[in-house]
Amino acid sequence: MHDPIATKLEELSATPIACNQPLAAYTSFRIGGPADYLASPTSADQVGSLVRAARDLSLPVTFMGQGTNLLVRDGGVRGLVIRLGPGLARIDVNPPRIRAETGAKVRDLCEAAAEHSLTGLEFAVGIPGTLGGALAMNAGAYGGSIGDLVLEVRAVRTDGESRVFGRDDCAFGYRTSAFRAEGWIALEATLGLAPGDADAIRERHRDYCARRRASQPLDAPSAGSVFKRPAGHFAGPLIESAGLKGTRIGGAQVSEKHANFIINTGGATAADVLALIDLVTARVLEVHGVRLEPEVIVIGEDHAA
Repeated sequence: MHDPIATKLEELSATPIACNQPLAAYTSFRIGGPADYLASPTSADQVGSLVRAARDLSLPVTFMGQGTNLLVRDGGVRGLVIRLGPGLARIDVNPPRIRAETGAKVRDLCEAAAEHSLTGLEFAVGIPGTLGGALAMNAGAYGGSIGDLVLEVRAVRTDGESRVFGRDDCAFGYRTSAFRAEGWIALEATLGLAPGDADAIRERHRDYCARRRASQPLDAPSAGSVFKRPAGHFAGPLIESAGLKGTRIGGAQVSEKHANFIINTGGATAADVLALIDLVTARVLEVHGVRLEPEVIVIGEDHAA
């Protein structure tokens, strides 16, 4: 028998709903329990309808993108998970601006900029995930941050309210923004770039990608950097000098290649990863007197409902 709540969600939103869907398949960690209900909308109108339907049904709502900076606990996520992904990935270029839906992959944005000889986004070429995740975390690398390029963002909140944010409204900071701290979910953003030389842009792309391949364990499931950069330090060297490279709990391991990565060696659970995060945090505090703060976002329940 079809789930009556899923049926009602589909009726109210015109969006297919999957029930009891494991989220491990939707995260780069390949870890995560099931979502009670999972939707992958293909328009901003569907997102709004889903949010309103969930409110009417008293269901909590969780948003996710490609899950590249996300750890889903083993018990899964209660309520409705709305995945902003391939169905909301339109990119429009009107030089020197790019307007994109937040399900667009960051690497596709970088390619679109290069195709139109627009510079300013090269730093992001190796950043995994979607524009929505990049905005929420104010993703950055090599001295650049996505928030520096934002002109405006169209967003919705889980209570159904919608709003257009100017850059100053976005509260961009180090690995944070209004789209994380205040519960707003970005649906579309306009970025301002500058005219540049296509060959030089692509050369920077190659350089940044080569640096990442040389220093990061890109061949193993992970959620990228686990800890934020502490003031005056870098997390990786602190973890390495505390003797933690290669440390394992269950299927989770501190990467031998980059100590600020925890990788899934096969069959890791969220509990394994969280225990390893706790161990690393305690050891670095003990050895260096520095308290590390996780960058990876943790959602869900420890145990199934």
